[in-house]
Amino acid sequence: MISASSIDQVFETARVEEVIGDFVQLKKAGSNFKGLSPFSDERSPSFMVSPVKQIWKDFSSGKGGNVVAFLMEHEHFTYPEAIRYLAKKYNIEIEETVQSDEQKQAANERESLYLVSEYASKYFQNILHKTDQGKSIGLSYFKERGFTEETIKTFDLGYALDEWQAFTDEALKQGYNIDYLEKTGLTIVKGEKRFDRFKGRVLFPIKSMSGRVLGFGGRILINDKKAAKYLNSPESDIYHKSKVLYGIYHAKQSIAKEDNCYLVEGYTDVIQFHQTGIKNVVSSSGTALTSDQIRIINRLTKNITVLFDSDAAGMRASLRGIDLILEQGMNVKVCAFPDGEDPDSFAKKNSLEELALYLDENSKDFIQFKASVLFEESKNDPIKKAETVRDIVNSISKIPDRIKKEIYVQECARIMDISETVLFSTLAQINKKEFQEEAKKQKNEQKAFDVIKHEQPVKKVDVQYVLERKIIEVLLLYGNKTEDFEDLVLKENDKNELILEPVIQRAKVFEKVFLDLQDDEMQFSNPQFKTLYYTIIDRLNQTEDFELKTFINSVDQDMANEITTILMDDERYALDDWNRMNIFPKEKTTSVAQLVSETILSLRCFLIDQKVKEFQQETLHNKIDSNRNILEEVKDYSSLKMLLSRKLNRVL
Repeated sequence: MISASSIDQVFETARVEEVIGDFVQLKKAGSNFKGLSPFSDERSPSFMVSPVKQIWKDFSSGKGGNVVAFLMEHEHFTYPEAIRYLAKKYNIEIEETVQSDEQKQAANERESLYLVSEYASKYFQNILHKTDQGKSIGLSYFKERGFTEETIKTFDLGYALDEWQAFTDEALKQGYNIDYLEKTGLTIVKGEKRFDRFKGRVLFPIKSMSGRVLGFGGRILINDKKAAKYLNSPESDIYHKSKVLYGIYHAKQSIAKEDNCYLVEGYTDVIQFHQTGIKNVVSSSGTALTSDQIRIINRLTKNITVLFDSDAAGMRASLRGIDLILEQGMNVKVCAFPDGEDPDSFAKKNSLEELALYLDENSKDFIQFKASVLFEESKNDPIKKAETVRDIVNSISKIPDRIKKEIYVQECARIMDISETVLFSTLAQINKKEFQEEAKKQKNEQKAFDVIKHEQPVKKVDVQYVLERKIIEVLLLYGNKTEDFEDLVLKENDKNELILEPVIQRAKVFEKVFLDLQDDEMQFSNPQFKTLYYTIIDRLNQTEDFELKTFINSVDQDMANEITTILMDDERYALDDWNRMNIFPKEKTTSVAQLVSETILSLRCFLIDQKVKEFQQETLHNKIDSNRNILEEVKDYSSLKMLLSRKLNRVL
């Protein structure tokens, strides 16, 4: 258990914009920040972070909350783990008691997989640095690759003993469950027999963006034709190869800072670049590049530079994968290394200045690079040249930006010595085919929508819901503020006429709201708002220095999410960047006292209308005598409504 004082210290220190900035590229939007949603596939920002309120809201998925809620949603942390992560980031020493066996057993399965993976990483590091076999075989191999002690420790590199059950036996001895050892792929179970998957291999821990160990990549160090050179952890609940980039934990801040990401093929390429001084580099870990991996990079930068050696087969494979990057609307450059060199060997032989200069001078625009490479292969063969042109135009068709498309067509025509007209015609054919397929898909979707549309009537605006929500917003933002409220009291003038005379009353906002609702015995119809209302009133009554950030941190996740939705709703319009289009939204000028009075009066008028409707329904079923009483009540309510309307008009 983490002590309450430690949790308070973490919340006081952590900045939501700094923490989320490690995972999402944020851009200033007024007093807030905006970025692409990390929870959905999108090209226009719908993710908003408020440094003032210390909350975030993702309008595409509906998720929101404080800094801990983000880590729990994005990294699948438990609450204590999110606190520990923030404590580590901000160098806060936390007080916590040792977990009991019962608490360990209570951890859910996913969390158990993380715990097993973290234990394995530390175990393999210990074997590498503390045992004779680890030093003589594993450590020697890494040092032969040119890795320093500091680099080896930065990437938590390890070694598995060349024994069938060394790791499994030790893990079981430490109390880890065989089921989780098997599910993470660390142990292979066949009947009664158990084997270490990574026996005799050096190990590269594969981490999430927050640094959690998800799986491992293992390289064999002996010549064994029956064994794979590289072996990865199998898919599990925490490790999905297609959604992970090796090195992203160490590279994320540098990628955002440099506004570019170098993409390489292997583990050692990433490590060697990092050691040389270029840290904005990641690897797809030997798998074909996927859309999910590209989206991870897209949240940090729009620019990718793909690096590969001069091997023809490898180059063509990389070229095929890059079309996916273009589809995401990203800017792609390509850099090939000299004959016989790969990113690892080239970085090892050159200084930071030499490597940076080479990358700068040899990184070419992807379309230009692809055209020049394929042109060399097909220039003497008309049929191959025609295929090459179609291949390049097909890549150009993936680009969403029409201006970029046209520029690339012009460049391709120059390189391939072919008319722009032919290329535009080919592009139109490809686009037409894609358009027809998309139209067909949309038509099918429209049919499904039409069925739903006929079945479900249009939902009316729930006025009471909107007004109750506004009351909660007012209490959250201004509850502890003291304001001068103008109350209008009915009085007779010299001519015996009833007039509304203003009376100024000074009070705190929450007291004014509470007393007004109490006077009219108004109750919240929405159960969640009702709970939230009394929780806020109670907290404001108890403390003089009510802080929104502290309050959000103290309530449960469902309530925190509702608070975030209420507070960030108006901020969503900043996502559209109206100023860029010379449209300047009018600033809110309503005073707090005016806002409170207007909201309460509007709610009272609405409830009176509802009451009158109830009476109208009742008269249809009752006798004439009782109807007279009802009509009297309707008359009284109508008079009250007129009075409130006059008050409301004065407020407005």
